[in-house]
Amino acid sequence: MAAKKESSFFNMVSTLLLISAISALSLGTVFNLTKEPIALARKAKQEAAIKAVLPAFDELKIINVKSALETDSLQFNQAYVNGALVGTAINTFTNKGFGGNIKLMVGLLPDGTINNISVLEHKETPGLGDKMQKNKSPWSEQFNGMKTDELKKLDVSKDGGEIDAITAATISSRAYVDALKRAVITYKQTEGGNQ
Repeated sequence: MAAKKESSFFNMVSTLLLISAISALSLGTVFNLTKEPIALARKAKQEAAIKAVLPAFDELKIINVKSALETDSLQFNQAYVNGALVGTAINTFTNKGFGGNIKLMVGLLPDGTINNISVLEHKETPGLGDKMQKNKSPWSEQFNGMKTDELKKLDVSKDGGEIDAITAATISSRAYVDALKRAVITYKQTEGGNQ
């Protein structure tokens, strides 16, 4: 049987340093092993969202456009068929969600009509705010086909607009609309990202 080490300051510190080094090495290894698969999964999710919010296309041009509401940029994914623009998928966000940040992919047709919207990320309450996702509820379909000429129509009905809020999730509904309006305003002010 091995002899018990004496409990001294040096023994405790050296044991703690050894455990810390092993933990750091393990965490670094796991991070490096998972970094690429996570990036590929995010890219695949974004590509699927672009395809879901736009009509069929054969060419995609990606540009970053300064947001009309703050200093951040929005990613505009301009879709073309035989050189003609068929729509723009805008990667937009808001920090006003009940659970924090909400990221959307908003598909706009060349005339500014909303084609479709896809939720990329959110941390809203399950069973309430998460009903903004298509697989949870048809709530987001009320935006499809809306003309974006009158921004006030894009507010929830409690704020004088035409959007029915998610039941018991008005904050999440307002946040969703905030992200949508950020995309629409930037699209209009930059003439579809062409300025």
